[in-house]
Amino acid sequence: MFKRAIFVIMALFMTAGLSFASEKEIKAGFIYVSPVGDAGWSYAHDKARIEIEKLEGVTTSYVESVAEGPDSERVILNMARKNFDLIFATSFGYMDSMLKVADKFPKIIFMHCSGFKSSANMGNYFGRMYQARYLSGIVAGSMTKTKILGYVAAFPIPEVIRGINAFALGAQSVNPDVKVRVVWTKTWYDPATEKEAAKSLLDIGADVIAQHQDSPGPQEAAQEKGVYSIGYNSDMTSFAPKAHLVAPIWNWTPFYKEMVDQVRKGTWKTNSYWYGIDKGIVDISPMSNMVPDETKALVMAKKADIISGSFVPFTGPVKDQTGKIRIPEGRAAEDQELLGMDWFVEGVVGTTK
Repeated sequence: MFKRAIFVIMALFMTAGLSFASEKEIKAGFIYVSPVGDAGWSYAHDKARIEIEKLEGVTTSYVESVAEGPDSERVILNMARKNFDLIFATSFGYMDSMLKVADKFPKIIFMHCSGFKSSANMGNYFGRMYQARYLSGIVAGSMTKTKILGYVAAFPIPEVIRGINAFALGAQSVNPDVKVRVVWTKTWYDPATEKEAAKSLLDIGADVIAQHQDSPGPQEAAQEKGVYSIGYNSDMTSFAPKAHLVAPIWNWTPFYKEMVDQVRKGTWKTNSYWYGIDKGIVDISPMSNMVPDETKALVMAKKADIISGSFVPFTGPVKDQTGKIRIPEGRAAEDQELLGMDWFVEGVVGTTK
């Protein structure tokens, strides 16, 4: 009886060991549009990559500063030929290139960030950054004296336009007369161009500079002028400690862990993911000591309302620049409206072209 019990125990250990040893190893690849040291978009993604590489049986690789368009197709194709299990392309302009490569490698899982196209083995994902943008707008609207907020923006695509609008609505919620002036750089990462764009906004009276850019250039321009700034992607305080008030930030680690787990278990199915503050994908950085306590309290209360679902930033009435009501009173914008947003809210000065 004793010998039989020992045999059963040994068999259980052997079975458990076999199960552990046979757990699928994952090889994940990441493609970035800018350097991982940019303190911005690619930096945020790479922080998450480093975290998932710490998981048992996961190895990762990345290629940085990959131009959108044909060059990205070459890089994605090269990863696919090396039999990666899971490939993440982290810029909007990689979408069509990834779709082409995914069609040739049906056994590999492809995930595209910020796009809208998908296939049987290619999904897409993004975060509800507009929630954090709204909160940062409350800070900016509370701190401005000139009632002119400057916004250095990358490209006039729905992702960026949506963020500008959310920022403006947040600012207007505490300062109805505030204006948000937009300058387009047509770049994701160009520190010199982004800094010059910020200076042009400072020259017309903006006393808070916000950005949808990957470098801290706009932050530095604001500090040199002696005014305030709102960062993006990561906490940019170290680049402009006398100017930086807060930043909408990304935390991709929970999502990337979820995708690795699904691929490992064989449960992955193509999907469009759009997670928000409640999932920990987007948030705001700690607010500066320059921000009054009452403003901090207001922001944190509104954040709690967003998490609970009792407040939605794009709830009507919301008018566009011409005064036309785009979102009727009492109705929250649907996701399709937000994903295709190509108009500015009232109070934003600039063009969406």
